[in-house]
Amino acid sequence: HEQLLKMMEERMIDVEQKLRLVKRLLQDKVNQLKEQLSKNTKADAMVKDLYVENAQLMKALEITEQRQRTAEKKNYLLEEKIANLNRIVKNLASPSF
Repeated sequence: HEQLLKMMEERMIDVEQKLRLVKRLLQDKVNQLKEQLSKNTKADAMVKDLYVENAQLMKALEITEQRQRTAEKKNYLLEEKIANLNRIVKNLASPSF
């Protein structure tokens, strides 16, 4: 009977040691997962910020391109006016000479 009791005690000690080891491993895993969650949360916030910034930059680019097209149209019209004025000046100056 005592031998059986001793075996049970040894077995219980062994089980307790294994349980402590498993608890330690689980705690390490929990800590690791908490750290990963923190990193993921920060990364998620950064992605959201970049998405908003990208949308703002796309809008600014669209406005800039629109202004460029407007400036190119105005430039073309001014070049036409200059060419017409040069013809007029040339025609006015020709009979004088």
